[in-house]
Amino acid sequence: MASVDECRQALQDLAARLDRNAETVRERIDLDRTLACRVTDLDTAFHGRIADGRLLDLADGDDPKAKIALSTTSDDLLALVRGELDVTRAVASRRVSIKANPFDLMKLRKLL
Repeated sequence: MASVDECRQALQDLAARLDRNAETVRERIDLDRTLACRVTDLDTAFHGRIADGRLLDLADGDDPKAKIALSTTSDDLLALVRGELDVTRAVASRRVSIKANPFDLMKLRKLL
């Protein structure tokens, strides 16, 4: 089981990666939504906002009103961010749960 700090760092790494790719993605993906990432085995959460191809305002704590909510275990979160776990397969096998508008899901998949 990964730690809260490892999960926080993984999300910060994801934010940095998205930031590096934002210029090429911004024109293709129009997505401005709040995001909650719930880590089930650690009973913790993080929240932020996806805008202009970036993950912004990343902070500790849940956002129950988030338009996109991802729930997974700490190890699966790290595997997703590292690219070791395919998000489509993870959702299909119920290792990851994503609650969002279907159109947002399509845009999110292009972003990741």
